[in-house]
Amino acid sequence: MQPFPSRRNFLSQSLRTATAASTVGLLAGGLSNAAAPSGKIKVGQIGTGHPHAKGKMEAFRRSADFEVVGVVEPDAALRKDALKSDVYQDLRWLTREQLLNVPGLQVVAVETQVPKLLEVAQVCIDAGKHIHLDKPDGRSLTKFRQVLESADRQGLTVQMGYMYRYNPGVTLMKDLLAKGWLGDPFEIEAVMSKVLSGTKRRLWSEGPGGTMFELGCHLVDLAVGLLGPPRQVSAFSQHAGTEDDNLQDNMLAVCTWPRALGTIKSSGLEVEGFDRRHFTLCGTEGTVQIEPLDKPVVRLALSKPRGGYQAEYQRIEVGPYQRYDDDLADLAQIVRGEKKADYTSAHDLAVQKTLLQASGLPLES
Repeated sequence: MQPFPSRRNFLSQSLRTATAASTVGLLAGGLSNAAAPSGKIKVGQIGTGHPHAKGKMEAFRRSADFEVVGVVEPDAALRKDALKSDVYQDLRWLTREQLLNVPGLQVVAVETQVPKLLEVAQVCIDAGKHIHLDKPDGRSLTKFRQVLESADRQGLTVQMGYMYRYNPGVTLMKDLLAKGWLGDPFEIEAVMSKVLSGTKRRLWSEGPGGTMFELGCHLVDLAVGLLGPPRQVSAFSQHAGTEDDNLQDNMLAVCTWPRALGTIKSSGLEVEGFDRRHFTLCGTEGTVQIEPLDKPVVRLALSKPRGGYQAEYQRIEVGPYQRYDDDLADLAQIVRGEKKADYTSAHDLAVQKTLLQASGLPLES
């Protein structure tokens, strides 16, 4: 198993690579993507309909790395809803074409409703922009592969919006695994649930995949990041709620690796589900449990004391955690050429394939 690279592990990019990326930007969008020697990275957001759109805009606006230059939302109702929030005040509202032609624009946050994510992502990549693409990245593996291949050809970054990648509990888990202190992993057990409102139930029931597709995707990303793509995925789902809709709101995926098993559970019915969201990794030399994921507390047990940790179960406070901040800090380093992306297109494609399987969806659409 390869060690998980630190977000702070700076890697230099060659001048040739930077020049090539800049040239692509000129050809594709008529604008250079080359970063100025100093100053903030110009970013725009397309779409306000994604559940994470507001939170991402808050994170971009409080970041010292980014300057928000505009927002695109062609849907009048969604734009009206967005304007009720302080986070969208005092921003420029533009058409998609206007945003993509803002001088010096380097990054676009794609925050549309899920069915439109891949279409908009492809347009932004074709315009020579790096993108932050929110999750889950559509239901077509083929179209997602095309987006990734287009980005790779141009030296552009597609950063996925899986929000636990830089969670300090997850970072600790990966570090312990990479050091060998957990031994050989043999079990993953993870849950991510909540009580869904009527409005969100109706929205999610419009497409297949249910709560595993919309919520469980974060856990799938972590599982694949830890153990690689599973060799087999079995999906189980049911409509357990009393609502008159088609939403699969009680779902389980069982993943099989050569020497490990994993269960990923997601529902839209669990009272106080946020507080029981958890991820557990068991190895032959130790177990790590993170619960709750959104306010991470780690419980660690080891076969013997290691590196200042005791053998028996111990509670580890990993400090405050603000969603999205570390993700965007990482994106800024990548765009500036200070490091390579921790997550490759091969990883993201493997996550998407596993997610479709875990959600009971076809791989070709």
